[in-house]
Amino acid sequence: MSSSFAEGSVPAHIAVIMDGNGRWAQQRQLPRTDGHKQGLTAARRLVENAVAEGVSHLTLFAFSHENWQRPGSEVSALMQLFAEAISSEGARLRKNNICLRFIGDTARFPATLRAGMRSLETLTRNGTRLNLTLALGYSGKWDIVQAAEKMAQAKEAYNEENFARHLATADLPAADLLIRTGGEQRISNFLLWQLAYAELYFTDTLWPDFAAADLHAAIASFKQRERRYGQLPQQHPDD
Repeated sequence: MSSSFAEGSVPAHIAVIMDGNGRWAQQRQLPRTDGHKQGLTAARRLVENAVAEGVSHLTLFAFSHENWQRPGSEVSALMQLFAEAISSEGARLRKNNICLRFIGDTARFPATLRAGMRSLETLTRNGTRLNLTLALGYSGKWDIVQAAEKMAQAKEAYNEENFARHLATADLPAADLLIRTGGEQRISNFLLWQLAYAELYFTDTLWPDFAAADLHAAIASFKQRERRYGQLPQQHPDD
């Protein structure tokens, strides 16, 4: 990983933990499913705003491995929401030249949903305006274990370069900025390897309310930070 001291650059890869859908609904005395529906609207809005800001890679934590522990009714509602979004978003993504891919352990997902995910990846694979990654059934620990297993099967030398090639995000740059909404300040088993040198930005804004101004504020905060990667401020990457 190369060092960078330049201020003012837009993060190439933003990762987002979209937290607060349920609380947003509860504050309005609405079912939690209404919060998730509004969260989908916020995700669409974020994609548009990320493109406008010049971001090239966006990774969204949509459903974690731990989310399987939620009440069955809520999990079923989320699966239905995912299925509806996958069937309706293809034309929009393709029209806007966005490449979509999914990462995570989807073995427990309905077969029809997995098939829809593969079809949507195929439909949008030539998109060049934004690389959008949705983490579904994802766990940072799962990602590390599966990468280690693949490296062992390939009988490769144990080093960081080989290991990183087997991560679910192998073809993506490391995350530059992690945004978490909803007021919590933890990474919740998300991209544990890939966030090693990411800048962290936490906001109390609940996910359904996250708008263009919120993204702009996060990017503005990022631009003010000096990323040293273990070096001293006076050192230069070319030294």
